[in-house]
Amino acid sequence: MNVVAATGKARGRGGGPGRVGGAVRAVGRALHFPVTGTARGIRRATHAHGAGESGLGKLIELHAVNGAGDVMVTVALASTVFFSVPTDEARGRVALYLAITMAPFTVLAPVIGPLLDRLPHGRRAAMAGAMLARALLALVISGAVASGALELYPAALGVLVASKAYGVVRSAVVPRLLPRGFSLVKANSRVTLAGLLATGAAAPVAAGLHTLGDPWPLYGAFVIFAAGTFLSFSLPPKVDSAKGEDVALLAAGTRHASGERTRRPGLRSVGPAVTYALGANASLRCLSGFLIFFLAFLLREHPLAGQSAAVSLGIVGVAAGAGNALGTAVGAWLRSRAPEIIIVTVVAVVLGVALLAGLFFGVFPVACLAAVAGCAQALGKLALDALIQRDVPEAVRTSAFARSETLLQMAWVFGGAVGIVMPLDGTVGLLVGAVFVAAGWLTTLRGLLASARDGGCPARAT
Repeated sequence: MNVVAATGKARGRGGGPGRVGGAVRAVGRALHFPVTGTARGIRRATHAHGAGESGLGKLIELHAVNGAGDVMVTVALASTVFFSVPTDEARGRVALYLAITMAPFTVLAPVIGPLLDRLPHGRRAAMAGAMLARALLALVISGAVASGALELYPAALGVLVASKAYGVVRSAVVPRLLPRGFSLVKANSRVTLAGLLATGAAAPVAAGLHTLGDPWPLYGAFVIFAAGTFLSFSLPPKVDSAKGEDVALLAAGTRHASGERTRRPGLRSVGPAVTYALGANASLRCLSGFLIFFLAFLLREHPLAGQSAAVSLGIVGVAAGAGNALGTAVGAWLRSRAPEIIIVTVVAVVLGVALLAGLFFGVFPVACLAAVAGCAQALGKLALDALIQRDVPEAVRTSAFARSETLLQMAWVFGGAVGIVMPLDGTVGLLVGAVFVAAGWLTTLRGLLASARDGGCPARAT
């Protein structure tokens, strides 16, 4: 026995096979740890506070995949439709893009919710289908992105429709996966923040892929959406349950059940706070669409003082993304406050900043407006979610999310269309944006404050 031990020690001192194998394993662990360590860290973050047990963690991860895939497609389309041609031609291309994709989308979007309402037992399959459709359409776009062929536009429309379908189903799924003690605002804040972080992480990767060639970001999108297709089925089976749910209407309606006429609640019949908040959020979403397109053309033609066009666009984009992430992150802290007050406050702040940015147009005011608008849009949406949770009966709550998202998307399209046709004058443009916000704020101010004083008007299902 002593001889064996001595032999082993001698082999260790002599650098035998055991020592070499240990060194190889150590190097393998060192190379493997950044990947596995990062994956474990992400899993701990997404599954914290009961989110892993309820299934919310899986949805958070799925939404991160969705955000990463979307930014890959966005980078590819932006390089083809916007950056690859002179400004005047780019305005025509973007207008054509809106006409062929966004305009039909505003017609199709209101139909998506009711269609998905009829498939309440196939939500995982619907999310997987939306992912798979975008994966295949990314390959279609990759063949047209270099030449700018017309098939790019209907394929882009398909991507938008599939993305909207995913968003509608996700809104319906979240209430089914709430951990104990979680509010809907906090859950949505986590999901949204994961999507924003994934978008920020994937954007430089997409830019790097673009340097290899125009189609490469779309190849990346294909891989990401294909992974999302399989991840959709990892959600718990309870997301396919529709027990106790009904369909919400924009206005109250009636239905027949067992020969009796019963009242079906709609968004206008659940108290004024929801519709007022929806109007205020629509003004913020309209400003968002306006700023994206107006500033894109303005800063390309007239960069901010001392900056190139690329740097100017980068400053505005980073500011808007940081503001959106900040608003989402603080949403959970503000959830216990009156959501009406949050909406009135953030819209008023955006209005003031938009006026100042228009009057004192420059690097700092424009960056501040982008950041404040992004933060306000995130907080306003979280507050709207809280009002829907509070005032809309549970039987129609998930459907109400779909209707509100459709209206907000249409407001964004309208703002974007105005941004394209506006003259490239910074002061005039930002003051027009302030008008959008002022209209939404003034029409909702009195109603939201009255609702906050009354403590809300929760509705009961009938």
